[in-house]
Amino acid sequence: MTDLQVSLVTFAVIATLTPGGATILATASGAQFGIARSLPLIGGIAFGLASLIGIVGGGLGTVILSLPELQLVLRVAGSVYLLWLAWTIACLGAPNSKAGPAAAPMGFVKGLLLLWLNPKAWTMAVAAAAAYAGLSDGPLRLALALGGVFGLAATLSLTLWCMGGLWLSRTLKTERQWRIVNVALGLLLAASVVPMWR
Repeated sequence: MTDLQVSLVTFAVIATLTPGGATILATASGAQFGIARSLPLIGGIAFGLASLIGIVGGGLGTVILSLPELQLVLRVAGSVYLLWLAWTIACLGAPNSKAGPAAAPMGFVKGLLLLWLNPKAWTMAVAAAAAYAGLSDGPLRLALALGGVFGLAATLSLTLWCMGGLWLSRTLKTERQWRIVNVALGLLLAASVVPMWR
């Protein structure tokens, strides 16, 4: 591996492991539904990141960043979506309890939208495409390389966060403990909206 390839892998691992909306959602899903039922969400988030970075690496990112009106639409839509997800998580009770609304795992499409509606993800994708453009002699190869590395890194890191949620589910014993954790996860997800507006 070249130094630039090592740098890309390191960047992808750090970017996908650090706490944010996707990792909080994976943790909440792991706690509520376990790993197997969370796989569609993890797949949606990972595919969302891989496809977003791939498309940006292929050239679309510069178009998006040159249109402030589109950036505002993404910021508003992403904020509303994240706040809705935060509310949904905060209202959950313990798995299989009667408290809170009946819960179903968030699926592939919700995970995909989490990334595609997030202006921070677009900005990170543009930065990655610019920083690692030297890895390839053309936009298609760059798109495939970036998408593959980030998709794999996201799958691995989100699985770890989901396992952390599963650990939480084995630790929490009472309805009150579940409510506290779900409200905390919902608040953390809602707080992840703030950096979008900076």
